[in-house]
Amino acid sequence: MTAPPRPRTRSMRTRLLLFISATLVVVCAAMALTTVFAQRSYLLGNLDDRVTNAAERSLGGASLHPDLDKDLTFLHESGHPAGMLAARLDADGSIVAAALVGQDAEPQTLTAAQRTALAGITADGSKHTRTVPGLGTYRVTALNNNGVRVLTGLPMDDVQDMISGLVVIEAGVAAAGLTVAGCVCAVVIRRQLRPLGRVAATAAEVSRAPLGHGEVAGLTRVPDRDTDPDSEAGQVGAALNLMIDHVESSLAERQRSEEQMRRSEERMRRFLADASHELRTPLASIAGYAELMNRGTDRVEPVLAWRRVSAESARMTGLVEDLLLLARLDEGRPLQSSEVDLAALVAEAVWDARAAGGGHDWQLELRLDAPALVFGDEARLHQVVANLLANARMHTPVGTRVVASVESTDSRCVIRVRDDGPGIPPSLLPTVFERFTRADTSRARADAKSGGSGLGLAIASAITGAHGGRIGVESVPGRTEFTIELPVVGEVNELPAVLPRPASV
Repeated sequence: MTAPPRPRTRSMRTRLLLFISATLVVVCAAMALTTVFAQRSYLLGNLDDRVTNAAERSLGGASLHPDLDKDLTFLHESGHPAGMLAARLDADGSIVAAALVGQDAEPQTLTAAQRTALAGITADGSKHTRTVPGLGTYRVTALNNNGVRVLTGLPMDDVQDMISGLVVIEAGVAAAGLTVAGCVCAVVIRRQLRPLGRVAATAAEVSRAPLGHGEVAGLTRVPDRDTDPDSEAGQVGAALNLMIDHVESSLAERQRSEEQMRRSEERMRRFLADASHELRTPLASIAGYAELMNRGTDRVEPVLAWRRVSAESARMTGLVEDLLLLARLDEGRPLQSSEVDLAALVAEAVWDARAAGGGHDWQLELRLDAPALVFGDEARLHQVVANLLANARMHTPVGTRVVASVESTDSRCVIRVRDDGPGIPPSLLPTVFERFTRADTSRARADAKSGGSGLGLAIASAITGAHGGRIGVESVPGRTEFTIELPVVGEVNELPAVLPRPASV
């Protein structure tokens, strides 16, 4: 048998970690980008406001001398931030003069290259970002007031440095957070998947059990700690335990069915062998006496031969009738039903038994707290009691006391047949109600009259069961008691349409 594949809990753990890590990375990246863009938008808005204020102040200073189109004297006023650049524009938007405010120094005139970087800006108040050679990146705007046009710009280095620092800090925090979250997730996932690993190990162990043959019992179960219904892993463990219970019960039922089938086949083979023997014996006797009569030999009297033929015919007829009765009961054919007085029925059966076996001490006991009335087939119930009494007569020595008693209450009627004979062998008790069960297990009995065919108790059991009752026996040396329990009238008003099939074949 090939070994089952190893549980792939590690792969599941890895996939979960990768999924969670990817999710965290996406979430952190989205948060970082959102923060950076929001901060950048805020800083740019603040810088644009400062640029607009500086442009308006410069325009106000230039408007004092509108006829001087190259005048930048307003840059000498205090309050201008260091690094601010300003330029005068002509009507075409070209720069005619441009300078840079220094730190505690005179404004510095811009070079041609720097002025070229600022060209093309319309004096409409819109904001522009330009990279000025040697100075860096600037935020620039241009304003117009009655023909006076001024361009003003402030450096963006502080904003860019702040945004870059923010990106570095957020990247570091995100990396540290992802590392910590990954470690925590790994520990949590490992702990959460540990029960699934034990469940998988249990399933693998069960799969190695010989379920296809042999007795299967005590299969490994998932521990109780892994069957908590409040967790998904616990639900899987509980479902696996339930499935194992079903597997065990199904296998046990199959084994019981197979065992019953084997026993049934064995009983059938024994039944056929015993029935064949029981029928062959009287047929052989009849054939032998008929042959002697045909030969006309003087050694056998015709009257004796006819008596033997009649006796064997009656014996064979009784056996066939018993077999036919059992077959009808097996088929579930309904019996005749009427109200039967068990007290009168048992009394009549004891009287018949006293006449057939005068050497025994026959007694009748009636313990009636209520009328002993049942609903059933009177002839068949009489046959049950007669079979029990005949069984006691044939298997006990002369002088044995046989007591037949009837007990009746409001809920049940009980018939007991008790004797003080040698008892039933313990090895025979489990099968005493099976067909062709005899104390003498040999088939070739010296005297056919020494015992019955082994169908009497089987018929008693089948008829009792067909009436919804129970039959049992208890036996020890010196005391054997058969007990029949039947429901009283009112408990059952009619026999079942389909009679229960007896347990024995």
